[in-house]
Amino acid sequence: MSNIQLIEVKEDILADNDAAAKELRDSLKKEKTFMVNLMASPGAGKTSLLLQTIQALRNDVNIAVIEADIDSVVDAEKIAETGIQSIQLRTGGFCHLDVSMVKKGLAALDTGALDLIFIENIGNLVCPAEFDTGATIDIMILSVPEGDDKPLKYPLMFSKCHALIVNKVDYLSLSDFKMELMEERVRRLNPDIKIFTVSCKTGEGIDLWANWLLEAVQSHIQ
Repeated sequence: MSNIQLIEVKEDILADNDAAAKELRDSLKKEKTFMVNLMASPGAGKTSLLLQTIQALRNDVNIAVIEADIDSVVDAEKIAETGIQSIQLRTGGFCHLDVSMVKKGLAALDTGALDLIFIENIGNLVCPAEFDTGATIDIMILSVPEGDDKPLKYPLMFSKCHALIVNKVDYLSLSDFKMELMEERVRRLNPDIKIFTVSCKTGEGIDLWANWLLEAVQSHIQ
């Protein structure tokens, strides 16, 4: 056993990805393109939030969406129905996006003509948090039915995101989800995180979230 050499490949992979992500972020900044990496569990409402956000912002900024799934093109088709350009990345088993995958999606877009690009990452609260996509900001969705204990179980995801969107607040009266407790748990991990409460079903809170994002995009592209 003493002759076996142990090589930590994950550290090298992450370091290489981080370097490439910084290069991509700098390139998008020069093009005045703002990219959002949207992460959440399956069913939390990523596509629903995108549809609501597109509706709120489409007259103010030029938008495109990069969809990612292990299989299927169903979400990309939903986005395309709005008239917004949508690219589907099919990972064939990978449970996250890294910067090399994102670049393949960007290659199909005219990024110089876009103000705002959304990446809808694969539904997962673990792997996507580990890989920098080159996005300008990282956003996550937590839906009320998932429970208020998720910051305890997936701390990295909540630690790295710039904003948290709590979706499906129309379910609050039907659940034991404690908003104040959830926020307390999140802010222990990430004191500066911005938190929005929305319902993609009723439209509650969408304007506050969309206006915040619009200000961030406009500040970035000026």
